[in-house]
Amino acid sequence: MTFAVRYYTKTGNTKRLAEAMARELGVEALPISEPVKEAVDYLFLGNSYYAFNIDPEVRRFVASLDKNKVGKIVNFGSAAMLNSTYKKVKEEADKVGIAMDEKEFHCKGEFKGIHKGRPNEGDLAAAVQFAKQYK
Repeated sequence: MTFAVRYYTKTGNTKRLAEAMARELGVEALPISEPVKEAVDYLFLGNSYYAFNIDPEVRRFVASLDKNKVGKIVNFGSAAMLNSTYKKVKEEADKVGIAMDEKEFHCKGEFKGIHKGRPNEGDLAAAVQFAKQYK
C-alpha cells in the first residue's frame, strides 16, 4: 500500500494528528499547499470545521486531486465542537470522482480554552492505531 498525508489546520491540532499518522505510515505529513504528485492508494486528509463548514482551501485542494493518482481519501481531524467533516469532504471528493474510505478518525481539539490540551497523548496514540489498520 502507498500513502500520502495532507492536512489543513489553523490551530496546529490537526497537524499533530497528521504527523503521528504519517510516522506510522512511513511518509511525511505535508500541508495541503503541497500537491499530491505521486500515485497513492490512500490519501489521509486532515481537516476540521471552521464556521460550520470545511475551509475553502480544503475544497480547492480536493478539487485539484487527480482521480487517477488517488485511490481513496481517508478523512481525519480534530475539532472543539463538531466532529465529523466526512459528509462535507465526500461532497467535494464525489465531484472529482475519488472514493472516500468508510472509516475516519476524529478527536477533540483545543480551541479558545475548550478541550484544553487536546489532542493529548491518548488521542495521538489512537490516531496511530487508526493508521496501523491500513498497513
